[in-house]
Amino acid sequence: MIMMRFLLCLWLAGTMAGCGYSTGSLLPAKYRRISVEPFVNKVETIDSNGITPYVPLLETKVRTAIIDRFLFDGSLRIADSSKANLILTGALTGIQQDDLRQDINQNIQEYRIRIVISMTLKDADTGMVLWSEPSFSGETTYFLTGSQATSQSAAIDAALTDLATRVVERTIEDW
Repeated sequence: MIMMRFLLCLWLAGTMAGCGYSTGSLLPAKYRRISVEPFVNKVETIDSNGITPYVPLLETKVRTAIIDRFLFDGSLRIADSSKANLILTGALTGIQQDDLRQDINQNIQEYRIRIVISMTLKDADTGMVLWSEPSFSGETTYFLTGSQATSQSAAIDAALTDLATRVVERTIEDW
């Protein structure tokens, strides 16, 4: 009986100790401010299918979404490049829309939209490239009809949110 109580206490102590999981930033302490530079638009106007969805000022929307996500996350402050510890530069390299689902009459019911960027993170003091991603993307799917129908514009906003979330995660967690 005493042994059972001892084992039960030992088990409770082990489970209450936790697993050590943390959701905090893994950034080195010297990095507290980031500058997100304006993105360059390098999207080709015609892709291999002959069609590329054109979205005016999408490169500006990408930058704004990333800044908003850094502000939401709170791990890094947004700063001017002269006061930042980190500098994120990038280019919008593509926007792709793929057919996912069709009805029996071959009418498209669902699309996937993907926004692709290239980006580089540098240490502002040394100029050293900390990491570079030549093809980084955020995406979403959307329906044209039915109870889950949404517009292409709303789907682009959702893809931007996904992209910005991934950029922030890549920046603060991949050390």
